[in-house]
Amino acid sequence: MQKIQYEDLNTEAVTALIRSKESFEVVGLSGRLGSAVTTVENKIESSGMKCRIYTYGRVAAAGGSFFGGITGVIGLASAAGIAAHNLATFNPDYEIAKYPIDNRIVVKYKK
Repeated sequence: MQKIQYEDLNTEAVTALIRSKESFEVVGLSGRLGSAVTTVENKIESSGMKCRIYTYGRVAAAGGSFFGGITGVIGLASAAGIAAHNLATFNPDYEIAKYPIDNRIVVKYKK
């Protein structure tokens, strides 16, 4: 999988990767995770494709909180929100996985 630096997001190279339906990783975000996701999302959508954005590991965290009191209620609400989001973005061309701890995103072509 090709790695792209944050500074290279607004170049033709990223647009070419999306047009050729390639998966890639964006690194070197230095606190600019949201900006990187927005830029990639806009490039995917301007190419006539759909994408789903999610935080890696969020489903596991929601599932682990089903047991016990208020955390169980929060876990159920979180799982319901995840399910609704997945339905709203059904069958995307790309998935954008955010890795906030690693300060990177992974953009995977899914079709």
